[in-house]
Amino acid sequence: MSDAAEFEQDGDVTWIRIGEHPQSAVSLSDPELLVFEYVQHLALCIDAVFARPAPLRVTHVGGAGLTLARWVHATRPGSPQIVLEPDVALTESVRRELPLPRGHRIRVRPLRGEEGVAGLASASADLVILDAYVDGQVPSGLTTVEWLGEVARVLAPGGLFLANLGDRPGLRYAARVASGARAALGPGAQTAYVGLHQVLKSKGFGNVVLAATRDPLPLFDMRRATARLALPTGVVPPNDVISRGANAAPFSAAAGDTADSPAPPT
Repeated sequence: MSDAAEFEQDGDVTWIRIGEHPQSAVSLSDPELLVFEYVQHLALCIDAVFARPAPLRVTHVGGAGLTLARWVHATRPGSPQIVLEPDVALTESVRRELPLPRGHRIRVRPLRGEEGVAGLASASADLVILDAYVDGQVPSGLTTVEWLGEVARVLAPGGLFLANLGDRPGLRYAARVASGARAALGPGAQTAYVGLHQVLKSKGFGNVVLAATRDPLPLFDMRRATARLALPTGVVPPNDVISRGANAAPFSAAAGDTADSPAPPT
């Protein structure tokens, strides 16, 4: 049983914590206010690939405070969104403390990402976002080439897969997830990283956003967006992602080769 969620008000922002781990930061008055850097990185990738305000079909693997789902609703009204969040108590407390906006099309399903994605129709999502952590780590079942194959099945043509990955210097874990994403998406697939410079330059543990598509990524737009952020942020292009992880093999459930993401330093 997980710890109960704690809600802490800090000005216009409500922080949600479970145990020692901050889960989300939500502003009800300004859903476009994104506090966590990695959430800003997820958002800039979405904006680079999909023009506002056209609705998107979005599947979120991991929900917590529904920060990004609220942002999608605010920037692309009418977007049908599915959120796979197995922690029912967390979802109930979030709905109570931080009500969703009127007119939203956000549907939270009490399922883990593994079975939740498997139950979705093929080509039913323009965007799939993986942001699921248990005790500070991405569960191993959400990064195998088999599960990523299910993500690829669910993505419509022109679709985008984004994953928030915590990793150590060297980004060896992220390289294996990127390798699995390319294998799942098939020939021509592209992967890129977006993250703080200190993470991309292997100067410390941190979060990196993996972007993966079957189509060319809009690198110019992504780089232009990172230049507007307050903290130094960069983009690692597809060729460099491959060269950095030249020997990185996908995680595979069939081969018994799986791993949670690296634990953050204590």
